[in-house]
Amino acid sequence: MLSRQVADKLAKYETPFYLYDIELLNQTLESLMSIANKYSYKIHYAIKANYDARLLQIIRKYGVGIDCASGNEVRCAIEAGFDPKSIVYAGVGKRDKEIRYAIEQNILAINCESIEEIDLVNELAAEAGKVVNIALRVNPDIDPKTNHCIDTGQADSKFGISYEEILSSVEHIRSLKNVLVIGMHIHIGSQIRELHVFENMCNKVNVIVENLTNLGFELEFVDVGGGLGVNYDMPENEPIPNFASVFAIIKQHLKVGNREVHFEFGRSIVGECGELITSVLFNKTTATGRRLLIVDASMTELIRPALYQAKHKIVNLTSHSELHEKYDVVGPICESSDVFDKDILNDKLEKYVDSNAEIIYFNTIRVDSNTLIPLKDEYIYNKRDLDISALMFINVIKDLTTSCGKEINEVLPKLFTKTGVTRLKNRWLFENHHDNL
Repeated sequence: MLSRQVADKLAKYETPFYLYDIELLNQTLESLMSIANKYSYKIHYAIKANYDARLLQIIRKYGVGIDCASGNEVRCAIEAGFDPKSIVYAGVGKRDKEIRYAIEQNILAINCESIEEIDLVNELAAEAGKVVNIALRVNPDIDPKTNHCIDTGQADSKFGISYEEILSSVEHIRSLKNVLVIGMHIHIGSQIRELHVFENMCNKVNVIVENLTNLGFELEFVDVGGGLGVNYDMPENEPIPNFASVFAIIKQHLKVGNREVHFEFGRSIVGECGELITSVLFNKTTATGRRLLIVDASMTELIRPALYQAKHKIVNLTSHSELHEKYDVVGPICESSDVFDKDILNDKLEKYVDSNAEIIYFNTIRVDSNTLIPLKDEYIYNKRDLDISALMFINVIKDLTTSCGKEINEVLPKLFTKTGVTRLKNRWLFENHHDNL
């Protein structure tokens, strides 16, 4: 991992921050696209995995499209310079204004996840005087053998339209004048490590595509989603995910004629190149003998362990004690769920550790900040920065304070407290944008 190679450089940066290995990101994209081009497969980057503008510029250079799950993600992709005709837009809860924006931008397809959504897209397209391309997101009822919280392809999932409902709605869908079904879309889940699941998926897709074609739908593409997992246990052993094996399975088992085959990869593109760097604040033992390492990162920076007990490798970068003890690694947030992992074997630390002395990292996939500090071939993003445009946020606050007749200095701290935003962002806003307030 990059952090081990540049550990001596990291101590001067205030933690926590995200460290990205840009060389590895480029290698991953080169590997992915070289294999995809061999099969003429179309790749969309699932922008929810990491939407930082600087990483998007690198990804865009490889001719990758974008898979979006919200209207703001569509906007982010457009503003980053991606071709609208390379953008697909899924998501079970699209708002009217998000759909209108996607229609205005003439994206490749809106992937519809309910019959009511198809009706709404048709209505909004009629208002705009357009015929809008859509894809039917079908729920194939497949067990992806992954964490149930990121399982999206089984029958009781909120995602997609059941195949039976599509069959019963064929005449209605085909009667709509302002939508054109040009594709079929599925996505069965994330962090899939058992690749035989993709063979099962192909068998289901083959039947669905054949039947939809027989019912009169002229499908131009089949989007099989993404889901390929990364190695969180030993990331250094598998820095580039096994795209070749997935594509070989799809090539062998997917039988959809000459239609374009699309994929939506997210974490498998960016996950292995990212690390969360954090410092140990205190070493503590509870009354029950539970040893704690309290670090300055929290579920604010890496939510997956708290949200659904995901596991990330945790490594101590700077301590090299010959004695080892088991610790629970926890963050500073006032929630008992703010725990990164339990019973982690780590170098024995002193009772109090200066924050500049002991640094550990997690491999991560997510960044929610917008400031960049270059370190030759790597990027560091500091969490102190707002994850939305500061000036846009300030304008919203000004509008709110004007409407309620309050001073901004009175309203802003209360707003941060009510919304759970940390006091650090409050301080950052005043220190860096005081002239705009």
